[in-house]
Amino acid sequence: MTTPVIGVLALQGDVREHLVALAAADAVARPVRRPEELAEVDGLVIPGGESTTISKLAVLFGVLEPLRARVRAGLPVYGTCAGMIMLADKILDPRSGQETVGGIDMIVRRNAFGRQNESFESAVDVRGIDGDPVEGVFIRAPWVESVGARVEVLAEHGGHIVAVRQGNALATSFHPELTGDHRVHALFVDMVHANRATES
Repeated sequence: MTTPVIGVLALQGDVREHLVALAAADAVARPVRRPEELAEVDGLVIPGGESTTISKLAVLFGVLEPLRARVRAGLPVYGTCAGMIMLADKILDPRSGQETVGGIDMIVRRNAFGRQNESFESAVDVRGIDGDPVEGVFIRAPWVESVGARVEVLAEHGGHIVAVRQGNALATSFHPELTGDHRVHALFVDMVHANRATES
């Protein structure tokens, strides 16, 4: 099977690190800013950054509604930190005018683990990732308050949900793209391969 093309929503946040991690996980990685670029990818990563800014820029660039439509249609999508917030069907404490893509039946609390100076790293056992725990980098990270029946909880930290999956949508509170460990990205690439196989 040909190598999947996976986009990184390149409006704000740590785009370059995700492009590097996806390439290391044997995908063709491309920045995505516009609807025509979104139409050409087999999967999409929504990076960490500032969720309110990403939301507003997605509207400005005309990509929010096409992205919602593709996620509803089954596009594999992976969100880290702010990307997790973007994939939530509901935010517990949204900023004024903040919108999400949705796709995961969860309620997310923004900045739940504290502010920038309270950022930390911790080993996280992630279901579906073989070997040692994943080194979780938590930077102004959200956590998941609650999930619906169709959501699989993949990891918890300190009694809070920090990684989930629902169908073709994956989300983590932490930043695996900052560690040099590409196993979470490899899991997502496998999800993209599986989706392409069902579509062909």
